Amino acid sequence: MMSTLPESERAPRRLRSFVRRDGRKTAAQVRARAACWPQFGLEIQNGMLDYTATFQRESPRFLEIGFGSGVSLLALAEAAPAHDFIGVETHKPGVGALFLGAQAAQLTNLRVYEADAVDVLQQVIPDASLDGVQLFFPDPWPKRRHHLRRLIQPAFAALVASKLKTGGTLHLATDWEEYARHMMNVLSQGAPWVNLAGQGQYAARSLRRPVTTKFERRALREGRAIWDLCFSVT
Repeated sequence: MMSTLPESERAPRRLRSFVRRDGRKTAAQVRARAACWPQFGLEIQNGMLDYTATFQRESPRFLEIGFGSGVSLLALAEAAPAHDFIGVETHKPGVGALFLGAQAAQLTNLRVYEADAVDVLQQVIPDASLDGVQLFFPDPWPKRRHHLRRLIQPAFAALVASKLKTGGTLHLATDWEEYARHMMNVLSQGAPWVNLAGQGQYAARSLRRPVTTKFERRALREGRAIWDLCFSVT
């Protein structure tokens, strides 16, 4: 039987970074996923991630949560060959599209988990090992009764902070102003977070968003501003 209690009074739900959506995959994406998974794919069941063994070098490491079709992450990995990138996404067509691009560009600095980001952070990312985490345009869950489903909550922020090195950064972007205020409130509670744009201030467009994605262009056409936040861990 469905609970009649308001969501705010129910037992806390298991935090997830996504809503299941498989979408339609092209034949090329299906082939790319099958062909490229041994090179680019990572599995949670393989345990704690060994960056040196995975990338065959020591370098700055960045995690992107929910890369969608992968257009922005692919451009970032191409533009920063001295950095290593780990993408997390559950949308299979997006994973296939990213693999197609990574294969065409012959990238070696990109790996992917097709899994829930909370599981990835909790189970395979070593503490204090990342130089940056980025999360662009997460689901804003605009209805008030759904706000508890938003990914950016104090517990998730604490989990991300534990995976960042001292001075490591968290970049966020949203086209939903009320969610931007919510994010700002969550991250402005003091240590370990410091707002790099100044207390209570939103950041300029993040350099970690090197291209304007289809999603962002649609938001701008519909008259929604883009809000960037950039915080570091002390």
